[in-house]
Amino acid sequence: MDRRTVLKQISAATAFGALAGCVGVQEQDTETAANDDGGDGSGDDSADQDTETAGPAGEATAWYSLPEPELPGRESAIETFTAESRHTVEGSDISDLEQKTTSAVPAGQGPQVFDWAHDWVGDYYQRGFLADQSDELTVDLDVFTDAAADAVQFEGNVVGLPYSAETVTLVYNTDIVDQAPESVSDMVEVMDSYHDPDSGQYGLSYPFDPYFTSAFLQGFGGYYFDPAADPQLGVDLDETVQGLEFALENLTPYMPNDPTYEPQAAAFAEGNAAFAINGPWYLATLNDKGVNYEVTSLPAVDGGELRPYTGISMWYFADAMSDGGADATAGREFVEWYVTNEEMHLENAEEHGAIPVLDSLVGSDDLPENVQAYSETVGKGVPMPTDPKMNKVWGPMETALIDAFNGDATAEEALTTAATDIRDNWE
Repeated sequence: MDRRTVLKQISAATAFGALAGCVGVQEQDTETAANDDGGDGSGDDSADQDTETAGPAGEATAWYSLPEPELPGRESAIETFTAESRHTVEGSDISDLEQKTTSAVPAGQGPQVFDWAHDWVGDYYQRGFLADQSDELTVDLDVFTDAAADAVQFEGNVVGLPYSAETVTLVYNTDIVDQAPESVSDMVEVMDSYHDPDSGQYGLSYPFDPYFTSAFLQGFGGYYFDPAADPQLGVDLDETVQGLEFALENLTPYMPNDPTYEPQAAAFAEGNAAFAINGPWYLATLNDKGVNYEVTSLPAVDGGELRPYTGISMWYFADAMSDGGADATAGREFVEWYVTNEEMHLENAEEHGAIPVLDSLVGSDDLPENVQAYSETVGKGVPMPTDPKMNKVWGPMETALIDAFNGDATAEEALTTAATDIRDNWE
């Protein structure tokens, strides 16, 4: 399912000249310690000890799944680290990362690290796909926000490191919309006046899948799955049904007739939609297309509050790192460098709308307004559950939403069927 929850952002190549020194300084410090002979040129045992501590060079593989506009930045980051460190990292963009990881990792053919949102943590750990690195890390989790630090842990094991937060919020085309709408009613008024599908104009660009629509389905007291609630499964609750009915009535009449990501996202990116609801990864495409836009908070709804799912983009430590060694060190040091580079995260925020999770950057005045809008929505959202049972929720919910969007089922019928399928999957 293409929820597009993990289209990670990194900076354009211009940022990496400044960042190269970050790795270079670490290597220079190692060399300085290794060559420090107390000024007499003879060398000593401590110099040998420092050299051994640095360890041998390793070769790590990093997997990720990114839209085309972001690939050059990711490749530049990997090249920068490789050029300035003793290690080599080989990156690969994977079109179906879930299928690839679930087949390659148990076969011993997976990467050292891979990049995805945090919602796989529980499922992948229980299936033996991840390696606990809590005793190996030099980065303290206290440098991240509490939500980010929690997201990369499962049952006391640290299975990755976070680098940004993400959710979806409202974006509007400033050539079409004069000001941000305060309510969904305000949105509908604008969409109704602009929507003209026969002319290729749409009121709203909004992928209609479980991640994106979570804001509305959870906006009136409903929820998908909550391991601490009774019942745990909430997709067929009246409140969740109400949220889907609201979206079907107020939003889908103004959208392209294909609910999937690509055609929905394309409508706004080509300048043919007044509004979009999408995530920070989308801004790279909008910038590339030259769309004039602003990012704002999700609008108000009568009798509820829109509560979208939020995610933490993270580098996972794959099972290939369990045995340690130089390759595992290479993967771990690359990730530690990547997630703590303040300058890179600021550049990501400026260029792509990425939301930093380093405590030192959260709330910084240096962050652009677009990032502040996403950050505000993150604060109102619901973290995706990491419980392994959540992995069985996405598929039936996707089917339910497509059926409801296409008019093949009412909201209640679609979600009732989804709940039955999910319970069957759990059994």
